[in-house]
Amino acid sequence: MVRHSHKTSESWRTLPWKKFRKNLFRLQVRLFKAVKAGDKRKARSLQKLILKSQAARFLAIRQVTQLNTGKKTAGIDGKKSLNYEERFALEGMLAKYVHDWQHSKLREIPIPKKDGTFRILKVPTMADRAWQCFVKYALEPAHEVTFHARSYGFRPGRCAHDAQKYLFTNLNSSSNGIEKRVIELDIEKCFDRISHTTIMNNLIAPKGLKIGIFRCLKAGTHPEFPEQGTPQGGVVSPLLANIALNGIESIHRHHSAKGQRITLNTSPRHVVEPSVRYADDMVIILRPEDNAQEILERINQFLEERGMNVSEKKTKITATIDGFDFLGWNFKVQKNGKFRCVPSANNFKAFRKKVKTIVNCPNHGSKVKAQKLAPIVRGWRNYHRFCKMDGSRNSLYHIETRAFKVFNKEAKNDKYSSKKLLDKAFPAVPYSENDFINVKGNKTPFDGDLPYWSERNSKLYDGHTSKALKRQNHSCGICGTKMISEDTVHLHHIDGNHQNWKTKNCIAVHRECHQYHHMS
Repeated sequence: MVRHSHKTSESWRTLPWKKFRKNLFRLQVRLFKAVKAGDKRKARSLQKLILKSQAARFLAIRQVTQLNTGKKTAGIDGKKSLNYEERFALEGMLAKYVHDWQHSKLREIPIPKKDGTFRILKVPTMADRAWQCFVKYALEPAHEVTFHARSYGFRPGRCAHDAQKYLFTNLNSSSNGIEKRVIELDIEKCFDRISHTTIMNNLIAPKGLKIGIFRCLKAGTHPEFPEQGTPQGGVVSPLLANIALNGIESIHRHHSAKGQRITLNTSPRHVVEPSVRYADDMVIILRPEDNAQEILERINQFLEERGMNVSEKKTKITATIDGFDFLGWNFKVQKNGKFRCVPSANNFKAFRKKVKTIVNCPNHGSKVKAQKLAPIVRGWRNYHRFCKMDGSRNSLYHIETRAFKVFNKEAKNDKYSSKKLLDKAFPAVPYSENDFINVKGNKTPFDGDLPYWSERNSKLYDGHTSKALKRQNHSCGICGTKMISEDTVHLHHIDGNHQNWKTKNCIAVHRECHQYHHMS
C-alpha cells in the first residue's frame, strides 16, 4: 500500500467542500428546472457542465470512499479503500475519461434470501463506483422531474416511512380501510431482468454519457441474458431501475370488453387506484368493485415490454383485515376498523438473530457487546418508531432480560454495572405512532426550496439533535450550510465529553464536517 504524507491528508481535508456542494447543487437545480420546462437542449448542456465540474468529481469520490455504508466492500481488484494520493489520482482519471470510461468486471457476492435461494450482489471497484456516483449527479435531477409522486424508493428526499404513512392514510378507519383489498406485487428477478433497451430509451442524457451507462449495464449482465439486468450493488443501479419501472404506479383502470386488446395509459392524470412503490416492491389498494386480475394483466403487460414479469408465486391479493407485509412492516386493519402497523415477523426474527449472536458470543466481554449492540438496536428502533410498539415482543422485554442475565453473570452479579451496560446496549428511542409527515406531492430537493427541505430534515431527528437544528436554523454548526434531506446529521459535543448534554455543548453538524473536525 502506498504510504501517504500528512500533506496529502491535509490537502484533502482542506479542499473547499462547502463551495463544491454549493456549485454542484446550483447546477442540479438549474438542470431540474430546464427539464421541467421542456428545454432538452439546455438540460443536456447543463449535464455536460456537471460532467466537467471538479466539484462533482471530488464530491463523488468522497461519497464512495468516505460516506457510503458499503465503502469498505472491495471490488474485483481487492481494494477496500483509497488513500489520499489515490483519491487525487482518481479525480484526474474521472476528468480525463468521463466520456470513455471502461468498466471493470464485478465481484459477485451471494446473499441468502429467506426462501433458501440467493441474491447475487455485484460489487464494482472503487473507481467504477466513483464514476457511477459522478454521472448520477448529472442524471438524477433530470429524472426527478419525470418520477411518480408515490415512488419512494432510492430517491432523494423520500424514504420507506413515506410509504408507511401513505398506507396509513388510505387504510385507516376514516378511509374505510376495513372493506379494501390490496395487491402485494412482486416482480420476478427485477434487477436481473430489466431490459437495457427500456433504460437507454428513457435515459435523459447526452450521447457520450449514454455510451458510458450502456457499458456499465453490460459489465453486470448474466451470460444467459446479455440484453437484460442492472447490477445490484452499483451506485447508479437503483436510479436505472426506477427509470425502467417509472409509470407502473399510474396504469389506469379501463374496463375493456371481453377479448378487446388492453391498452396502457401511464399519464399521471389517469391515476385511479392508490398505489405505492418502493423500488421493485409495490402495493396497490383496491376498491370493492375492482377486478384485481384485470389490473394484474395490465401490469404484467407493462412489465413484459420491459423484460420483466409478475411473480405468480409471491404476488398476492389480500384483504386488509388479514394483514400483509411490506418493507419490514406488517399492516393490518383490525375488526374494529382501526389501522395497525407493527414490525413484521420476519423483520423481528432477523433482528433477534443479530442480537442473540452478539449477546451469546463467548469471545467478547459485556462492554464490547454493549458497543456492538447499541447501533443495531438504535437502528431497528428508529426504523420502527412510527409503528405500534407496545407488547413484550416489540418493546424487546425478553431480549433485554436475557442480555441483562448475561451481563450480570459476566460482571459477577454487579447489578448496577450490568444495568448501566444494558442501558447503553439498548438505547431508548421515542415512538410516535403514525406521526410521520409525508413529503408533499412531487417535491424534490432539486426544486431549490431550501427552507422546506431543511425544516423537513430537522423533523427526521429527535431529542438533542432536533433541538440543536432548530437553534441553528437548520444549518450545520461547522460549515454553516443548510441541512437538506440527503444530509446525515451528527450531534457534536464541543468539549469532547459525550455525557455533557448542556445546550451550549451540543451542535448539529454534517456527518462529513464531523469527520473532518476530528481529523484535524
